[in-house]
Amino acid sequence: MTLETTNHGRPHLLRLLFASLAAMLLPLSLSSAAFADDEDSPKTWTVQVGSESSDQAIQGMSFLPSNIYINAGDSVKWVANSAEIHTVTFLAKGQPLKPFNPFDPKQLGRQGGTGYDGHSYYNSGIMANVSNTGFKAVEQYSLKFTHTGNFTYYCIVHGMAMKGAVHIRAAGTGYPFTQSQYDRQNKKEERKIVRDGEKQWQAARKQASNHKVIAGTDNGTAMLMRFVHHEIVVRLGDTVTFVNSGMGAPHTVTFGHEPANVFAPVGNPKNFRGGNLSSGLMEPGSKFTVTFNKVGEFDYICALHDYMGMVGEVEVRR
Repeated sequence: MTLETTNHGRPHLLRLLFASLAAMLLPLSLSSAAFADDEDSPKTWTVQVGSESSDQAIQGMSFLPSNIYINAGDSVKWVANSAEIHTVTFLAKGQPLKPFNPFDPKQLGRQGGTGYDGHSYYNSGIMANVSNTGFKAVEQYSLKFTHTGNFTYYCIVHGMAMKGAVHIRAAGTGYPFTQSQYDRQNKKEERKIVRDGEKQWQAARKQASNHKVIAGTDNGTAMLMRFVHHEIVVRLGDTVTFVNSGMGAPHTVTFGHEPANVFAPVGNPKNFRGGNLSSGLMEPGSKFTVTFNKVGEFDYICALHDYMGMVGEVEVRR
């Protein structure tokens, strides 16, 4: 077959190929233009609040991503991703970060409107991905940002150990990451947090014995919500010391009925013969020693974290 040629000697077939290529590139060009236009429209970004292992034993103390870059007019939606309670809290200008008060309604419930003004107190209220925390918890919290600047926020339950930042630039500024890129980074961080918690768990096993129980531990990144060892055997008259070896998370050691005020101690730990006994709130570094003067099997819980599986048993033999 002889190819038809142009006056310049080029095959007519090349013109057909160029025309076909142009037809293929035109939709791509239009698609790129649409994406560029979409860059200027307000977006909603998602930040994960907390993280956890599949059995809830390990809880993460992080906002993921901890830093998010958005434009004025965009919104951020925080989504609870752990059984451990957290908050999203922007402090007012000059307001200090204080210890969590579980009786303060301004800490427990939502404060502020739906658009952040850049200087007032805004609070999500308690957030968790389960409903049996003992608090009225929500799973999502959203704010729209119209003021440019860098704004730090905290989980007031965990204080300085858990904070994040929203960086707001002028509308139309290019974004450094897409949501899918943030999500991939989050998955990597989640795996690192779980590995961190597993290392703490292994270290707790080495410290624990039948007369020393590690009542949870944490290092500012991951929290272990377990008693180690959660089942022990002792002799009549023996003592067991429960140790909160963490840095930030409180726990309780509670035998019998859970008291109405889980923060206050109940009973006499020097002569435990069954019934109701509780350490009250065990802050990090604190100890609770119990002498067992009755044979039997005695179940106990952390009244703050039992719904995650933080429970144990002491078997007392003659």
